[in-house]
Amino acid sequence: MKKELIAQMDPKSPISEVFRTLRANIQFMNTKRTSRLILITSTVPGEGKSWISSNLAVTFAQAGKTVLLIDSDMRKGRQYVIFDVPPKPGLSNYLSGIGMEDTENVNDIENYIQETEIDNLYVMPAGDIPPNPSELLISAKMNRLLKELSEKCDIVIIDGTPCELVTDSMVLTRMVDSTIVVTAYKQTKKDSLRKIVNNIKDVGGKNIGVVFNKIPISSKKYDETYYYGSSNKKRKSNSNYEHNTEFLDTTLSKEKEEKIQEQLNEIKNNKQVLNKTTKKTLDTEKIAENKKINNVKNSEIDEDERIKDNKEIGTKINKTNINNRNRKSDVEKMDLEERKPNIKIEIENKREMTSERDEEILKRVSEFMEKQQREKGK
Repeated sequence: MKKELIAQMDPKSPISEVFRTLRANIQFMNTKRTSRLILITSTVPGEGKSWISSNLAVTFAQAGKTVLLIDSDMRKGRQYVIFDVPPKPGLSNYLSGIGMEDTENVNDIENYIQETEIDNLYVMPAGDIPPNPSELLISAKMNRLLKELSEKCDIVIIDGTPCELVTDSMVLTRMVDSTIVVTAYKQTKKDSLRKIVNNIKDVGGKNIGVVFNKIPISSKKYDETYYYGSSNKKRKSNSNYEHNTEFLDTTLSKEKEEKIQEQLNEIKNNKQVLNKTTKKTLDTEKIAENKKINNVKNSEIDEDERIKDNKEIGTKINKTNINNRNRKSDVEKMDLEERKPNIKIEIENKREMTSERDEEILKRVSEFMEKQQREKGK
């Protein structure tokens, strides 16, 4: 028997008294009739569901009730570890009919129930891990099993699976009288709890209660306020309580380590996603930068080509202007060549006219001189 069973190892401890209070509250949850089928579930793993189920079963057995604890978590069941019983045959073997050596008594329920060291307390372990746990739990055989066990036992406590991960416990909420959801201090999210409670109501679950687990309260505070710790005498039970408290702290530390490991894995996965996103962003920025550089280069190339084209156009215009000037010069030369004979003729004509005028002038001068001489001779 494991030390996790505080209600059995130290029945006078404050924690054991809390479980007895929980037992009384469950008995008064259903005012119409006694709750015989009780399902214990949680939101996520690590909230203490199996620990509360086992100790609650012990407190009912201590009250003289015939109690059967069924481990319906066929994926990660651990009630066989807590009570130190064989892990199979169990619930999955009974529902599937597989894994029993005695094939003649395969439907005999007593072959799947293990007796514990605690009086009036029996355990049905989860058994072999099946490929279809949800389908086995929703079967008519499971419904018949619970009805038959509720007639033979005073209390049947079912240790279910976390509701946020799988639907196994949701299937069972319709078959039981009361459903208890275990939550943990600074671990359970309000939205998750609200969603699970609404889902249980939607599928027809009844008498839903919530257990708040892992509340940090020091042993000194228990000694100052609790009835058993207020005595002036330091009894042996106090030392046992401290020992069990240390074990409880160790158990909670292991669960905390598992939770931290899950958080680290989640952070690692988020980091990988972030790295992929960052890499994608950098690749996108790099592509945009390369595109921008290419655009600049293309613009420079276009500018060079434009300048080159302008130079070519300017060169062509200059050549055209030169050609036009050369052509004009040629035309002028041609005109000049054509005009040369006419100019020569004109020059000769002018020369002839000049010589004629000169001769006439000379003739007139000679006549005038002769006339002057004649007048002087007279």
